[in-house]
Amino acid sequence: MPKHYLSLTLATILALGTPALAQDDAAPAADVDLGTEVAEQGNALGTTYDAETSGDWIVRCLRTEQEQDPCEMNQMLDDGEGNTVAEVSLFKLPEGQAAAAGATIATPLETLLTEQLMISVDGGAAKKYPFRFCTQQGCFAQIGFTAAELDAFKKGKEASLVIVPRVAPDQQVTLTMSLSGFTSAFDAIPAR
Repeated sequence: MPKHYLSLTLATILALGTPALAQDDAAPAADVDLGTEVAEQGNALGTTYDAETSGDWIVRCLRTEQEQDPCEMNQMLDDGEGNTVAEVSLFKLPEGQAAAAGATIATPLETLLTEQLMISVDGGAAKKYPFRFCTQQGCFAQIGFTAAELDAFKKGKEASLVIVPRVAPDQQVTLTMSLSGFTSAFDAIPAR
C-alpha cells in the first residue's frame, strides 16, 4: 500500500503545481501593446482605386497630385474553375511610338519561361512574347501592342493567352481574356 500512496501523492503534487507554474509564466499587463488606431487611407496619395467597370475590364487608377490620375485597365484571368491564374494590366502609351499600348501580364511562378506567352484574338494567328522577370508573386511579360493589334482587340470577342507549366512542358494552358468592354475601358484611360 505505501507505494500506492506515494504514487498518488506524487501525482497530486504534479497536478496542483502545474497551474501555478503556468501562472508564473504570464506576461505582466504593463508589457502588453494595445496598438494604435490607423486612419483610413481611402483617399491618400499613392493608393489605388477602381474608377469604373466596363464589361469584364476594371479601370484602376493611382491617386496622385496630378490633375489626372494615371490609370490602366485590368482583368483577372481564371482557369475556368474559378481559380485566378493570370492578371492583365493594359495602359496607353504616348502617340508616335511603334506600340500604341503596353501591358504587363502576370502568370504563376511555375510557368515555363522559355516557351514564352502566346496571344491570339478570336482564333487568329498567335504572337509570342517573352517573359521579362519573376518575383515571389509570379512571372511577368511586359509587352507592347501596335494600333492594328488594339483594333483586333476592339473588334474581337475574346483573346486566348497560352502558357506552358514548368512541371508539364508537354501541355499548354489556355486562358480566355474577355474583350467585352475593351473599347470603352481603353477610351477611359489617359495616355502615359
